[in-house]
Amino acid sequence: MHLIPSPSWPQIVLAAFLASDVLMSVRPLKFIQVCLDGVKLPREWWWVLLVVKTLAVVGLLVGIKHAGIGFSANVGVIVYFLCASYAHIRARFLRMEFWVNCLGFLATAVAAFIISFAV
Repeated sequence: MHLIPSPSWPQIVLAAFLASDVLMSVRPLKFIQVCLDGVKLPREWWWVLLVVKTLAVVGLLVGIKHAGIGFSANVGVIVYFLCASYAHIRARFLRMEFWVNCLGFLATAVAAFIISFAV
């Protein structure tokens, strides 16, 4: 296992997906509102998700050149979506938003990690 992603394109793809999610969440699209309401996340905490995901994007991109940062950011994204999955299961909110968005991001983050750091 290495601490500089090789190849780096999975990190760039994951960062792009997260960045698009951040942009869609600034003024949350309906499906994002439904998702966050479904897991009963108070609206006054929604801004925290923007900060966390923005920091993840920065970490993934900076980590392409600086050892350990991208590795840590990718692990953080995996943990974030594991926690989001738990929130969905706990709230019994297992609709399309869970299967497509939450698990889709989790699968993308795991794949990016495996391709960039474990292979």
